[in-house]
Formats: sequence, structure tokens, C-alpha cells
Amino acid sequence: MESQTIKIAVVTDDGVTISQHFGRAKFYEVFTVENGKVVKRERREKLSHHNFAHRKHHHSDEQHGFDEHSHSKHISMAEAIKDCQILLARGMGSGAYQSMLQLNIKPIITDIRNIDEAIQAVINGTIINYTDKLH
Repeated sequence: MESQTIKIAVVTDDGVTISQHFGRAKFYEVFTVENGKVVKRERREKLSHHNFAHRKHHHSDEQHGFDEHSHSKHISMAEAIKDCQILLARGMGSGAYQSMLQLNIKPIITDIRNIDEAIQAVINGTIINYTDKLH
């Protein structure tokens, strides 16, 4: 990560731990990293599945998360982090994962609970993307 600036978004409910599920998290903590050091940290509001609960939509299990309606929700959820290159979560649906990739945001599913530890793992290049945890 030499001499570059990246923004890393982390889904969280408390600002300390990474949320278990991307869609249900309340906030994003966004970190600006320059030359391997965090230079800014901010909290941003995040739309969650609860924001869309009033909309009735039915789809079959094999398309769950991949239909146009779901992709539209994922885009809305990502609007607040469209300036970020990386998104950290501890769980995410496959459809949301694919939507983030289409938006040029690299989702990383981590088993690290603590936000600061996970950010350091990204900076160090040691973070592991557990795509087997996608659902």
C-alpha cells in the first residue's frame, strides 16, 4: 500500500465491531488511508434491509439477491460509500457481493470482529476474504 490513498468502508452497529451481516448493519465507518496510515475516520448513515421492509417483493430462492429489485437495493445501500474502494463485512449475501463488485467496490468477508484490527490487516495486506461465508 505504498504512496496511495484508499477509502475503506466497514459495516457496523457500534463503531467497534464489524457487523455480521451487510444488509442489516446500521452504519458505515469509513477510513481514509494514505501511505499505510489512517488519516481520517468518519461515520456515515447506511440504508439497511429495514429501510426497504415496506416494499413487498417476492422472488424465488434461486434468484434471491440477484434480481433487479435486489440489485437496486444494493445500489441504494452503497450510495453512501461510492467513493470507497473496499468494503469489510463479516457476512453478506452473494447478490450484494456481486452488486458491490459491479460498483467497483471490493467486498471482503472477514472473520476479524474488531474494526481497527481489520483495517490494519487490509493495510498490511494480510486480510483474508472468506467468500465461503457468502449466503
